[in-house]
Amino acid sequence: MKKLALTIALIGAACAAYAQDAQSIAAEAAKALSEAAPEQAAAPVKPSYWTTSAVCDLGFNQTGLWSWAAGGYNTLTLNAGLDLQANYAKDLKAWTNRLQLNYGFLWSADKSNLLQKSTDRIYLESKLAYRTSATSKWNYTASFDFRSQFTDSYDTYVQEDPENPKSPWTGTLRSGFFSPAYTNIALGIEWKPTAWFNVNVAPVSGGIIFVANENLRPNYGMKRIDQEGAYKPALFQFGAQVKINAKAMLNDKFTYDTQLVLFTDYLDNPFVHNRVNWDNKFTWQATKFFKVDLNTWLIYDPIVKIDGVVSKVQFKEFFAVNFTYTIKNKK
Repeated sequence: MKKLALTIALIGAACAAYAQDAQSIAAEAAKALSEAAPEQAAAPVKPSYWTTSAVCDLGFNQTGLWSWAAGGYNTLTLNAGLDLQANYAKDLKAWTNRLQLNYGFLWSADKSNLLQKSTDRIYLESKLAYRTSATSKWNYTASFDFRSQFTDSYDTYVQEDPENPKSPWTGTLRSGFFSPAYTNIALGIEWKPTAWFNVNVAPVSGGIIFVANENLRPNYGMKRIDQEGAYKPALFQFGAQVKINAKAMLNDKFTYDTQLVLFTDYLDNPFVHNRVNWDNKFTWQATKFFKVDLNTWLIYDPIVKIDGVVSKVQFKEFFAVNFTYTIKNKK
């Protein structure tokens, strides 16, 4: 029995020594294989040439009066805005797109059954640019613009039955959707010395003014079809355009954005009858989600008749405290 136990112990010791040697050999072999195997290269990051952003604004103002000796009316205003941008840049090519939508209305206690529009705007810009060289500040450009509004605009409201507070109101129609609508295609060259300033000169610029409402066509320069008083629904213009864009940031809170567009029609008193559009926007980002906006728009169009009589400088100002939220802003 002692010999048998000794024999078993010797066999076990030999097996353990053999197993330990086998483990060492396997570990050394695995290490040799890992060192010999080539390192796997990391997958290349796919470049992105698009920069997109979407900013939503919502503004609300309310005035309430109770036994107010100076008089006045309870009012409520609500306005919304959407600013969408999608820009592409690769090598010498660039494509910028921006859509601005604004709409707002006013309710006043003196016209309790009437909602009056306070702001209404559709503005689309799209521009293709090709830089003349890698270090140049000049671009060849082709651009498209569209301006109009969503709904009809009225003023000079009159109540059908002044003795009845619920009596409907009627106003004088001033404009509407596609009444007018401005489209423009321009070919030219752009000087862009910095990212925040550029001047685009387009000696070849053509567009169409649409006025869908027959009653408004005389006010927007539409030509007569015949002597009986009918007017064409559209007017073609061909001329030259200069567009200046600038955006200044005083700090992280205050910004100023402006655009000046000058257009002259080769077909109608060129360089005498010039159209001017000047947009300005002052912004104070008070907090992450609240900002104060002051917007102004100045228009002079020699073919547009105010009250059907004479051309005048048009000016509009809109001030609002808005809740603002950036849906996305990525590259």
